Amino acid sequence: MRRNVLTLTALAGTLSLGAAACGGGDPEAKGDTGAGKPPATARQKDKGGAPPPAEAAKQPITLAFGGDTHFEGMLRSRLANPATALGPIAKTLRAADLSMVNLETAITTAGSPAPGKEFTFRAPATAFTALKGAGVDVTSMANNHGMDFMESGLRDSLKAIRRTGFPTVGIGKDAAEAYRAHRVTVKGNRLAIVGATQVLDDHLISAWTATDAKGGLASAKDVPRMVRAVREARKGSDYVIVHLHWGQEMRSCPLPRQQDLAKQLVAAGADVVVGGHAHIPLGGGYLNGKYVHYGMGNFVFSSARGQTANSGVLVLRLDGGKVSAAKWKPAMISGGLPRLMTGAAAVAETRRWNGLRSCTGLAARP
Repeated sequence: MRRNVLTLTALAGTLSLGAAACGGGDPEAKGDTGAGKPPATARQKDKGGAPPPAEAAKQPITLAFGGDTHFEGMLRSRLANPATALGPIAKTLRAADLSMVNLETAITTAGSPAPGKEFTFRAPATAFTALKGAGVDVTSMANNHGMDFMESGLRDSLKAIRRTGFPTVGIGKDAAEAYRAHRVTVKGNRLAIVGATQVLDDHLISAWTATDAKGGLASAKDVPRMVRAVREARKGSDYVIVHLHWGQEMRSCPLPRQQDLAKQLVAAGADVVVGGHAHIPLGGGYLNGKYVHYGMGNFVFSSARGQTANSGVLVLRLDGGKVSAAKWKPAMISGGLPRLMTGAAAVAETRRWNGLRSCTGLAARP
């Protein structure tokens, strides 16, 4: 496992060097720039087994989020070398204590595409190997492409998840599994991560939504079920993270239904609500002291160009039960891969991104 183990003093010292884009210190700044994760005892995954011999003291941690990811077009050939499939952005993902992206594809090599869809995405199980090699720790498949190859694709996806053991939320053999939180302990902090989608094609909602009787995706359209999932995740957790597929394509401001859902999930116990779908970045900020981000944009995406090539990594610092700092690291997608911006271009894009907050109702600071 990778990630650097930092003392609170060292991290606080580096954070004091500058303000983050959302008003706090740089949540990713570190005194040690190596790429190793802490030992397994610092990242004890909850799989129902015995707890570690001694509970580790809670330390500040950083989370990194990337947006929509698939392996279509020119990206498919990159899976031949999964360790480098995500390119240079992997360094940024590995630098965080936990990284997450939206895997916007079915994991299958067979089956028939969903009827009535203009675009359908699929990838082999080596997609999980590629994510792991790039430093991604968990992904959500709850989105409008997660079942692009219908029930047979769902079966293949679930088999791949079980076979690889890659932490994946928002999809399951039934509703209980699809809405269940992935639980992991990082540097003494107990995290629970839930995934769901608010975006589904109308004619596919019934077939794609997980129920007590059949497999599918966790649907955020069922707000009471989402609220219950967050409340269940809250039990025994220090932080609850909700990853949502939501919004409207190419719309730079959140929809009222996004804002309403964010308020309800924060009230239910979510500390972080983050997601995407619009293919362009939206604004992020604080809601009643919790952090909400309405749209991550594309991330590893073969067709990204023009506005849809605007991308980035959201880095959050969690400390003392709160999201104490947030930073947007702007990137531009070229050849399907995000590449961090630097210099004046990065400053200008960060300023533009901060301006997107004006229509969200979110605050720049906790």
